[in-house]
Amino acid sequence: MKELLNLFLTFARIGALTFGGGYAMLPILQRELVDQRKWVTEEELMDYFAIGQTTPGVIAVNTATFIGQKRKGTLGGAIATLGVVFPSIVIISIVAMFINNFADSVILQNAFAGIRVSVYVLILNAVLKLWKSAIVDKIGIIIFIAIFSLSIFTNLSPILFIVGAGLAGFIAKRQQGVVS
Repeated sequence: MKELLNLFLTFARIGALTFGGGYAMLPILQRELVDQRKWVTEEELMDYFAIGQTTPGVIAVNTATFIGQKRKGTLGGAIATLGVVFPSIVIISIVAMFINNFADSVILQNAFAGIRVSVYVLILNAVLKLWKSAIVDKIGIIIFIAIFSLSIFTNLSPILFIVGAGLAGFIAKRQQGVVS
């Protein structure tokens, strides 16, 4: 029971302190879950995050579910998920009660403009941290360049990029004899 409460409170704190969605949440997840609590390794977190991006739903919620499930099974997954969404539900409910009173506020609009800039910085920080663990060999660099180029110069679905990158990585590693 203590572990379930710890899961809930940890993910509630993460959910309450993160602005900007799943990408902005990655540095906080890494600090809390990898560095401080050692619940997962950096590689596991990146795997959960990648799977969370490719499955329906919110990245942070999916990642919390995976980590909670790893710690305490299905109940742990449910508790971690509740923890990460609970602060948002409370905050959104409070904001919804007052939004019409402040929607035209120049001060609020300027504050959100500043928050957006900080979210971009957090996302860039997450990308740089991901780079260290994701691009570990020539195959990773080639896949990165190919997907990055395709994402800039085409309007293909991100799902195609994910499936294509997965197939390319599998085939390349298989050719090297790494995958059986």
